[in-house]
Amino acid sequence: MRPKYQFKVPIFAECISPDVFLGKSFEEIAKLKVFEGNRQRSLDEIFDVNKIAKNCNDKIIINLSGDFRKVRMIGYRMTSGMIVVEGDVGMRLGECMEGGEIFVKGNADSWVGSMMKGGKIEVLGSAGDYVGASYRGSTKGMANGTILIHKDAGNEVGCCMKGGLINVEGNVGEFAGVHMKDGTIIVRKNCSGRPGAGMLDGKIIICGQLPSVLPTFTIDCVKSDVKINEEKIVGPFYRFIGDIVENGKGKLFVAKSKNPHLAAYERYL
Repeated sequence: MRPKYQFKVPIFAECISPDVFLGKSFEEIAKLKVFEGNRQRSLDEIFDVNKIAKNCNDKIIINLSGDFRKVRMIGYRMTSGMIVVEGDVGMRLGECMEGGEIFVKGNADSWVGSMMKGGKIEVLGSAGDYVGASYRGSTKGMANGTILIHKDAGNEVGCCMKGGLINVEGNVGEFAGVHMKDGTIIVRKNCSGRPGAGMLDGKIIICGQLPSVLPTFTIDCVKSDVKINEEKIVGPFYRFIGDIVENGKGKLFVAKSKNPHLAAYERYL
């Protein structure tokens, strides 16, 4: 699929999902409905839709090529198959996703994997705010699955997260893991501040710089490394426990070598 023209208003396209396409003829897929702003359109009105081949195992692979920055809710509630985006993509990618894979070769807007329950999302570029977070009005964040961001992500990564893994190879903004209940967030570079605010459980690993640790976290020990699944992340790391305001037992790991200003905490060990 490729856009026929440059979109000026948001496109709500939750029908772009392997689950929706499965069992339908090519003609039925082309006539599926989306909203362009407040106007309902069929897919073939706004996209060039082409059928390339059929898998012998009937696995649906959707290839999206071009500028999809205005297109929202791609992969909504998908449980199987694959979506490949050859470019940038809009908000709410893979919302409530339960299985399958989404691979983005560009950047993704906010709420990647919002309320995700399973599957895998990989973004070669950067992502906006609220990766793996709950959506507006909800307290249920990502429950399972994997999100891999190869560059940077914005604020509130993993907000209300309940399980799964978020791995950001670059930097993140503020409030990573806010209200986190379980799961793991790995930040390979720097965090702008306030990770783990209000967290109850889970792990946050900051491999780069962190300006300060919230005063509602207590120093627990210095760890030589952190093991996540089969990967051992070499430290050493300061390990903090919190958020004690919420009687939380979450674990915040902060790289010792990148944060010499945190050495004063060692007096409490």
